[in-house]
Amino acid sequence: MISFLDKAVLQFDRALQTLVPHAANASRPSPANSIDEGELDDAERKHASGLMRINHTGEVCAQALYAGQATTAKLATVREDMEHAADEEIDHLVWCEQRIYDLKSKPSILNPFFYGASFVIGAGAGFISDKLSLGFVAATEEQVCIHLQKHMTTLPMQDEKSKAVLMQMHIDEARHKEMALEAGGYEFPQAVMSIMTQISKVMTTTTYRI
Repeated sequence: MISFLDKAVLQFDRALQTLVPHAANASRPSPANSIDEGELDDAERKHASGLMRINHTGEVCAQALYAGQATTAKLATVREDMEHAADEEIDHLVWCEQRIYDLKSKPSILNPFFYGASFVIGAGAGFISDKLSLGFVAATEEQVCIHLQKHMTTLPMQDEKSKAVLMQMHIDEARHKEMALEAGGYEFPQAVMSIMTQISKVMTTTTYRI
């Protein structure tokens, strides 16, 4: 049985890996590695880096959300699913971070704030019930998939490296959504989804620039 102190240490380590640049390691190579860098002008590079910064912050939020849910999950199977999904999301985190630096930019300075807020939300959902927690995962992943689809169409055509990263992320995120629903997650009503969409706009608008 893992003690509260052990859990706290593990979560602190995950937070450091998530928020400290170059601290996390991916288990899979980036889909961008085998693709040549496209020729981008300054405006295109700035736009592409802004989109990848949004996606990187989204992965920061995902790490915190899963960490919070795993901390308070009632069933061991749910906790294991959350931890597995978080491990896979680390790949996305590292891939996005790599692209941001390749595009001569930096991750958002707001990441610590979004990490803390997402951890509290995840822990709260898990504390209430595993069904709600899994439902929140499914709803969040649906929002992420919508953003990824939009970003893939608005990236500069020459930026095939970023597009390859987003395509694989979309595949993984859609699978996480289905996993959460199959595990018994609550399917949120459209009214709740609309609220989540409005909240996500705050994150995307701010992190695109800073």
